[in-house]
Amino acid sequence: MANWLQKQWLTFTLWHLLLLPISCLFSIVVTLRRLLYKVGFFRSYRLNVPVVIVGNINVGGAGKTPLVIWLAEQLKQAGYKPGIISRGYGSSLIGVASVSPDSVASTVGDEPVLIAMRTACPVFVGAKRVEVGLALLKMHPECDIIISDDGLQHYALQRDVELVVFDGMKGFGNGALLPAGPLREPIGRLNTVDLLVRNGAQADTNQIITPLPIEMQLKASAFYNLNNRELALGPAAFAGKSITAIAGIGNPERFFRQLSTMGLHFKCKAYNDHYQYSAQDFEDVETDIILMTEKDAVKCTSFARPNFWVLPVNADIDKQLLTNILSKLDKLRN
Repeated sequence: MANWLQKQWLTFTLWHLLLLPISCLFSIVVTLRRLLYKVGFFRSYRLNVPVVIVGNINVGGAGKTPLVIWLAEQLKQAGYKPGIISRGYGSSLIGVASVSPDSVASTVGDEPVLIAMRTACPVFVGAKRVEVGLALLKMHPECDIIISDDGLQHYALQRDVELVVFDGMKGFGNGALLPAGPLREPIGRLNTVDLLVRNGAQADTNQIITPLPIEMQLKASAFYNLNNRELALGPAAFAGKSITAIAGIGNPERFFRQLSTMGLHFKCKAYNDHYQYSAQDFEDVETDIILMTEKDAVKCTSFARPNFWVLPVNADIDKQLLTNILSKLDKLRN
């Protein structure tokens, strides 16, 4: 269903005529809500450390998690001690929780577990970002900056830097708001953010967006075995073997294209974003090798087979992005 909607949101068809009035109403509501926060009618809260939001205005995956991981590592190298907060989408959590690399993804969310594993930073999750941020800082007073994974529309939490990331191939779809299109906020919202990041090359589009986006590419490294992370192999090791590639991410086709560029031939199995895997999902998979993303892998560790292999990716971003972020943070110190 989610993949079908993503395709419908790329263009306009006759059935969109029924949805556009609802989208107009939705636009009024979200614009009014933001205005009421801005004038102080709705209360917002400022934490005692700078807050960097990494979000998007689209529904669906855009590449926030690799960007959050990259940003955390870059800030650490610059002398900061970041903490990371997240909603924990798809989790069963009530309240606030700390996340470790060994946390159960179905409880706290797949992306927070991956972020905790990759960054070694304090990671806390919960529905209310202010409560989550306060809990993190209470437990980790050494943290001097908060990165919010998503939360662009969570205006109860004041922010100092806003980064918006979007999928270069999908762009902003047909440019309409929900439910006729994929947007959570009008595209004009981009004019108010600090920095815009494009994940991958941009498809042909007539959409003119500002600020000028900085490009991010996801670079793959060697595959590692989910049962033994120290065991790493390049794609050549899978030559002549039957392969099934699975992906339960925002844009499964991106992962499949990446495998194809490595010269691999495989069967595809795409699932909805944040899909909760079980051992039963693999009972009829009889290929020699099963390949998956790291986001999939954190949900498969408890029933991993010896033929489960994971492809980690790292964000490769123009250094200008970090320069701009540090410049904005330096101004806050003065």
